[in-house]
Amino acid sequence: MEALPNGFLHPADITAHRGQSPQQMRETAESFEASFLSQMLKPMFEGLQTDGPFGGGEGEATWRSFLIDAMAKQTVKAGGIGLADTVMSEMLKMQEQPA
Repeated sequence: MEALPNGFLHPADITAHRGQSPQQMRETAESFEASFLSQMLKPMFEGLQTDGPFGGGEGEATWRSFLIDAMAKQTVKAGGIGLADTVMSEMLKMQEQPA
C-alpha cells in the first residue's frame, strides 16, 4: 500500500471505524469541518501586524493559531457552513457498504 501523509486514513482504517454511533460520526464530521475552516481562516490573519500600541507583539503571533482554531470551532458550533452534514452523509453511505 502506498504511503499517505501523516493524518490521512488508509482505506483499511476507514473500514475499522464501521459501527460508530451517529453521535461519534457527527463529532468526527464537525471536527473535520472545524479543521477545514481553520485552514481557510489562516490566510486572513497572515498579513496582520502585531506591533504598535495596541498590538500583541510576539505573544499575539504565538497564540494566533489557537485563536483561529477557536473561531473555527465556534463557527461549527453555530451551524458552520454545511460541510459537516455532507461529510456525515458520506460516512453513513460508507458504513452501509459491505466490508
